[in-house]
Formats: sequence, structure tokens, C-alpha cells
Amino acid sequence: MTDLEADLRKAVRGEVGFDVTSRALVTMDASNYRRVPLGVVAPRDADDVAAVLEVCRTHGVPVVPRGGGTSIAGQATGTGVVLDFTRHMNRVLALDPEARTAVVQPGLVLDRLQDAAAPHGLRFGPDPSTHSRCTLGGMIGNNSCGSHSVAWGTTADSVAELDVVTARGQQLRLGQEWAGAPTGLRELVDGELARLRTGFPELPRRISGYALDSLLPEHRADVARSFCGSEGTLGVLTGAVVTLVEAPRARALAVIGYADEGAAAEAAAGLLVH
Repeated sequence: MTDLEADLRKAVRGEVGFDVTSRALVTMDASNYRRVPLGVVAPRDADDVAAVLEVCRTHGVPVVPRGGGTSIAGQATGTGVVLDFTRHMNRVLALDPEARTAVVQPGLVLDRLQDAAAPHGLRFGPDPSTHSRCTLGGMIGNNSCGSHSVAWGTTADSVAELDVVTARGQQLRLGQEWAGAPTGLRELVDGELARLRTGFPELPRRISGYALDSLLPEHRADVARSFCGSEGTLGVLTGAVVTLVEAPRARALAVIGYADEGAAAEAAAGLLVH
């Protein structure tokens, strides 16, 4: 047993796996990349996550949070310690039909949230094709969209508050109006207001890069929204309050014919409003 494994076993309540089988199960995601980790930890709560980050920081070992492993660019793989949230931190903790919000853990599979919301005539807006296996933590880390993003936007549009653990083990509750903002972030934004207002394109599905423009005062200094899409580089997600939308009462399919591709593309913008 290595010192790293021994220290992790002492520090956390969740399972620690450094055996070949445990490591092999998380060497790949939905991409072509294959990276073998040193070990895997299945945390039971935020305190376990903080403990893992503390131990791994002491040993100089990177940490990769992992949900359903549906990433197509290798984000859920790594050569350090993988945090597997699907084993224990995988529940809907609360659902408020009146407020249209749900409190979820990062390892919760999207379809399980949809199942919980459906009896109330509600649903979570973003719906990627991997909905039967992708997790809310992965969706927040990736800022996932889905085929109906024109109607319901990205995952960032459906996030109210986030619980995260920083690399230094600090547990934060992120929200609007600078809620949970780490020291120095507000001063950084205040000094770059002009650049933040002009340097980000107005695209409905802009998910690449850090969403620093979410921290502008006209966007209510939304620290939670700015965290979405950061792929675990700003902290490790341990919980979230997400917003729900009214589920469609009926579904319909319209088939429209055009003379050529150019005509279809020209008409697309006008159809989006419907």
C-alpha cells in the first residue's frame, strides 16, 4: 500500500480503490482517450471531498471529479485520483414544486431527476442525448445543453446555487450578488468591466471558456453561473440547487420542405422564435 492510499483511507469514510479493477473502470469516458489513474475514491459527502483534496494536495497528486463518464473529450479521465460521485452522492435531496427548484447531488443521473419532477408537471430543461446516464455534476461542469436548448438554454440557465469545495478545502455556497465569491474575485472583475462587457460574444450556446461575464453587475454578479462549464478547474461540485421548468403539455412534429439547403438555412432563424 502506498502512502497516498494509506492517507486517503484514514481521511475519508467512502471507499478507496487502488486495485487494478477499480482503476480500470474509470480509465476511459466516451472519448478515445485512455488514462489510468492512481486510484479511485467514492466520497460520501462534502467533507470526504475536502479530505481527498487535502491529502492529494499534500502528495502533489491531481484530482479528477467524475460522473457518468459521458464526456467526449477525456474530461472524466486522469492520471491522479478520480472522485466517483455516482456511488453515494447520487440523490435528489429535495424538490419544491411551488418554487420549481430541486436540491441535487453531483452523481445524480439526469433521468432520475426527470422522474422525480414529472409527477408535478415539471422537468429539468437541458436534455443531452446521454440523459439516461449523464449526471448533474457532469452537466454543470460541462454546461451541457441538449436538443431543446433553444427553448430552455444551457445548464447554467437552470442553476440557482452551487456547493463547491476549493483546491484548498474551503467549502463555499455560490449564488448571485457575489454569494460565495472567493477573496479577490470582485476586485478582479471591477478592474476589467470594459473588457468583460465587450469581449464575450452573445451566443445562445456559448459554453467554452470561463463565463466571467456572468459576474458583471447587470448579470447580478452570478458566481454560481460563472462556475458552470469550468470542468472542475475552479473547484469540485458537491451539491446544487437547480431550477425546473413546466413540462410541455403536448408534443407535435412539423415537417417543412424547402427547395434547397440554402433556403432551409435562411428560414431557420425565423423558426427559432416558435
